[in-house]
Amino acid sequence: MKSTAFAFARATSIEDALHLHAEAGEGAKFIAGGQSLLAALNFRLDEPPSLIDIGGIADLRGLTLIGDRLRIGALTRHADVLASPLIAHHLPLIAEAMPHVAHAAIRNRGTFGGSVALADPAAEMPACCLALSAEMVIEGVGGTRRVAADDFFLGMYETALEPGELLTAVEIPLPAAQARHGFGELARRHGDYAMAGVAMMLTPGAARVAFFGISECPVRSPAAEAAIIAGAPLQEVAARATEGLDIFGDPNADEDTKRHYAAVLTRRALVRIAHRGQA
Repeated sequence: MKSTAFAFARATSIEDALHLHAEAGEGAKFIAGGQSLLAALNFRLDEPPSLIDIGGIADLRGLTLIGDRLRIGALTRHADVLASPLIAHHLPLIAEAMPHVAHAAIRNRGTFGGSVALADPAAEMPACCLALSAEMVIEGVGGTRRVAADDFFLGMYETALEPGELLTAVEIPLPAAQARHGFGELARRHGDYAMAGVAMMLTPGAARVAFFGISECPVRSPAAEAAIIAGAPLQEVAARATEGLDIFGDPNADEDTKRHYAAVLTRRALVRIAHRGQA
């Protein structure tokens, strides 16, 4: 199957992209790496009247340290994030999670911002953004605004982006020296969509535990976070991992199985964190 016909325009700057979208109308879509959008078009799961190519906007690429934050341009390729010494040194959670994003060919084309803006419930990077207290930098005709990751992911493929707005960067505060991270996912094969996954950041007196692949969007676990902060045993933390969360089954696993996966992944991640602390 092939996509329906659509108009096409190539933007030369952020301002040009916003202008082209305003001209094209609310149904227009931005395209960068296209690793998810093109598949949706070809299966006719999405039929936008117009595509606006933002892939040539250099200002949307690159990784930069700005004070106590690391800024990842929205068009930075997954492969470049994975290869970055800044990511390896400052954000090891992303460095650990990135090899699980699809396959090398897709990481060579797919973009960090594209993954975040798509908000696929089974994607790794949105959950990492939640665990890392990331902030989304958004441009629109009305100017720039910032949205915390906690407020950005609203539902299945639904975010706080308004029609015509463009995610330009993700800014992540540098974790404290005492911070510890954990990551894990279960998939039928490496590179497949995760049936369940967890990303977590722990600091003295604080914890952020984010799941993906089990709900309509990446979601934090207040119960697991509270249990970790209280110093509860591993089994108790794992048992409470999905407490209070809306879990959605799919063709790969029903709700009860997803809850079990989340508990297992939580325990495994905490065990790895403990082993790192002893090393």
